[in-house]
Amino acid sequence: MAIEMRNKRDPSFSTASMSDLVFLLLIFFMLTSTLVAPNAIKLLLPSSKSRTMSKQTVTVYINKNRNFYVGEQRVKPIELENVIYSKIKNEKNASIVLRADKSVPVQDVVTVIDAVNEINKAYNTKHKVILATKPPKR
Repeated sequence: MAIEMRNKRDPSFSTASMSDLVFLLLIFFMLTSTLVAPNAIKLLLPSSKSRTMSKQTVTVYINKNRNFYVGEQRVKPIELENVIYSKIKNEKNASIVLRADKSVPVQDVVTVIDAVNEINKAYNTKHKVILATKPPKR
């Protein structure tokens, strides 16, 4: 005669607590991932390996001595907005190509971008600044 055990072992287990744990982990990672970089600005940086073909309306040069040129005309930084606008006033979507020496401070580049942004704001246009880069040496 076989002896039977009073407590039978059940090989299955409840997954309800496991799903609760997964949802709590999901909520935790969703909250912490939004706190990592709340003020991150997405930038499209120019790459020197690819070429952006765009209709070139105006070219702004900044040499290593921090002199600004619009085309071949030397311009003071304070006059940039007026001179650039005089070249692109008949267009809604002009491209301003910025060719800056690599030793030029970033503030000079920002000065040109600010001038174009002020034109866009004042005249409700959509001009853009393209930073020219040099292709890599092979």
